[in-house]
Amino acid sequence: MIDPTLLAKYEPVIGLEVHAQMLTKSKAFCMCSTEFGAPPNSRTCPICLAHPGTLPMLNENLVRFITKMGLATNCKIRERSIFARKNYFYPDLPKGYQISQYETPICHGGWIEAELPDGALKRIGITRIHMEEDSGKSIHDFGVDTLVDLNRAGVPLIEIVSEPDMRSSEEGYAYLTAIKSIVTYLGICDGNMEEGSLRCDANVSVRIKGAEKFGQKTEVKNLNSFRNVKLAIEAEIERQIGILEEGGKVLHQSMLFDANKGVTRPMRTKEEAHDYRYFPEPDLLPVTITNEYLDEVRNEIPEMQRARRDRFIAHFGLPKYDADVLTVEKEIADFFEDAVAGLRNSPKDLIKNISNYLMGDVMRLISEAKVSITKLGLLPLHLADLVSLVGDKTISNKIAKDLLPELLSSKKSPSEIVAERGMAQVSDDSALREAVKNILANNTDNIAKYKSGKTNLFGFFVGQTMKAMGGKANPTLLNEVVKEELEKL
Repeated sequence: MIDPTLLAKYEPVIGLEVHAQMLTKSKAFCMCSTEFGAPPNSRTCPICLAHPGTLPMLNENLVRFITKMGLATNCKIRERSIFARKNYFYPDLPKGYQISQYETPICHGGWIEAELPDGALKRIGITRIHMEEDSGKSIHDFGVDTLVDLNRAGVPLIEIVSEPDMRSSEEGYAYLTAIKSIVTYLGICDGNMEEGSLRCDANVSVRIKGAEKFGQKTEVKNLNSFRNVKLAIEAEIERQIGILEEGGKVLHQSMLFDANKGVTRPMRTKEEAHDYRYFPEPDLLPVTITNEYLDEVRNEIPEMQRARRDRFIAHFGLPKYDADVLTVEKEIADFFEDAVAGLRNSPKDLIKNISNYLMGDVMRLISEAKVSITKLGLLPLHLADLVSLVGDKTISNKIAKDLLPELLSSKKSPSEIVAERGMAQVSDDSALREAVKNILANNTDNIAKYKSGKTNLFGFFVGQTMKAMGGKANPTLLNEVVKEELEKL
């Protein structure tokens, strides 16, 4: 925890570099599959292994996806951009260089608005967004040996580089959350940090408050969760303030974050651009973007999260909390709208019930199954049918909740299941009254106790009647009938 008095003296300056793996079916410059979880080195070919005589081929969807991202983040899109070779040497980089972009990134000069915890919006600049290929993966879990899996080598990435506009770990967290929302709503990246499809490096420096010149920055590398991004930024701010308070000098280094100890430690001296010996990629033509192409891609951009949240509040009458939860993931928001469209009638209480089921029981089932809502097996129309059955008092809310898990493996609708099993609740006044009278007639001792002041026995009479009717009694009407019959006594 950073000393508040020191935070009053120093100001952090933060920028984030986010790598997003594109959801293309093939790699950036060859036809190899990008499938995650395949056996090691089974998704490779002579091109991504850099065999002599092979030439890269640009994946058109990589260009389309980055153009979508540029438009969604208010960037300027270059009419002509080129690829460059970024030279460095690691065992998991077969070429000995990475195909990237340097002086002419395709997207530049943009911005997004990140929503802070208090609801305020912070505009954060986007310096550049460029295309590149990923490296392979080194695995160091085998004693003195390191194994290399090259399935990931050549997988298409975009790198989103922010301006140093953030001044706290909370702002960094909000910015990263906004980036994830944009890439997932666009359908260009699944945003899964645990699987490495979204990765983040944090550039952090501190300066005396009021100073115009930035302090010496460091880069905290390879942060693999939203929580760790926030914690790593805080740890590095604390480290740098400690050095400056002791009269030391912050060095330009790459840092690693130790999540177990909550500290950052030096990894290596930070490379400069000249260390990578950039030069134009000779085997790829320039990328040319026309106005017609921009219009085509612009028309493919969907309604984004914040606009959809505001519409859910205005159109469906949802509380802001519900709308926030339901629109975090595009698939959940799509499911909600499809379910609402399937309601037999759509009063606000039924729409709110759809929201309640999604935020409660359905998300619990998703968590237990560890799948997305699209793979859960629940159809939006079936949830709408279930809520409609509760709304018209055909079944109770308890029966609906008990029935919900069964819908994941059944092709039958809730209405069909309820009809086949005779699960519809009894709302006929005469049937309810007859059942209540029978229970009261067989519980004369408890009636005497009720009359003497033990009014908590009211629940006993209701429960016994519900049991006698096999749980099918309409609970609201049953309570009214029990009350009326007891008053007669």
